[in-house]
Amino acid sequence: MVRYVGVPVLVLALWDFLIVVAYEVPHWTWVGSGAVPLALYGAAISIVVGFRNNYAYGRWWEGRTLWGAIVNRSRTLARQVLTTMSAPPSASEEEKAEVVAMQRKLVYYQIAFVHALRQQLRGLDPIAEIRGTVSAEERETLIGDKNVSLALQRKMSAMAHEARERGWLTDWEWQAIDVSMSALMDSQGGAERIKNTPMPKQYDFFPRLFVDIYCLMLPIGMVEGLHWFTPLGSTVVGFMFLALDKIGRDLQDPFDNGIYDVPLTAITTTIETNLRQMLGERELPAPAVAVDGMLW
Repeated sequence: MVRYVGVPVLVLALWDFLIVVAYEVPHWTWVGSGAVPLALYGAAISIVVGFRNNYAYGRWWEGRTLWGAIVNRSRTLARQVLTTMSAPPSASEEEKAEVVAMQRKLVYYQIAFVHALRQQLRGLDPIAEIRGTVSAEERETLIGDKNVSLALQRKMSAMAHEARERGWLTDWEWQAIDVSMSALMDSQGGAERIKNTPMPKQYDFFPRLFVDIYCLMLPIGMVEGLHWFTPLGSTVVGFMFLALDKIGRDLQDPFDNGIYDVPLTAITTTIETNLRQMLGERELPAPAVAVDGMLW
């Protein structure tokens, strides 16, 4: 709690101390006034802050829901590729090997897609995170692309179309895979909408301003009744409002590469582990571990 709102609470405590000393020592009674309607102001501000926090949590939860859908759709896509794509019975061994290679490449591309999308949402370089799933030659073609995850989906769609043309997928099987890819695009678009549409400035600035003003008024309205205990009562009440204000500001940007974000690293690691297991691999990435109680 000290790290979370320690500095503003300390400033508030110092302000409370100055007010009570001015009131009690030189008896400047004009610094205090019991007529200040703290209860009325507090109720109004709590409604404003609560409304802003609900809006901020809604953004955070929608981001988590979209990534939950990406987890499910990644598994579905990999399952469809591995179970429905197959060579014709009369195919040669070479063609059967090509089918297996395409299946593996499509699954690897899906792994690369989720890692690239995570990096893009966090404002980081996506190319470095797709090593091991995309060849060096293919990574070169992606350098400079403003939306690497979209480029990967485009490549996957072209591969699925090629499989259909070569008779490795029926029209119905190809359509099912295309539906899964379209659903992934919908989830990506939703996440990008949250990232590219910040909290309106009014929702961010005015609740913070109202809380600050209210905290400054607390000792003025309490000193006549609490006297030397004013710093205790004012600081406790102020701490609650300051903490509520900061909670909303921490949740309003769920893809900001901070400790209160949606844990994208853990989610994408889970997706990669699941998809590699579906390929029959045994060397899997280490699960994400919480750092100081926070899962990234």
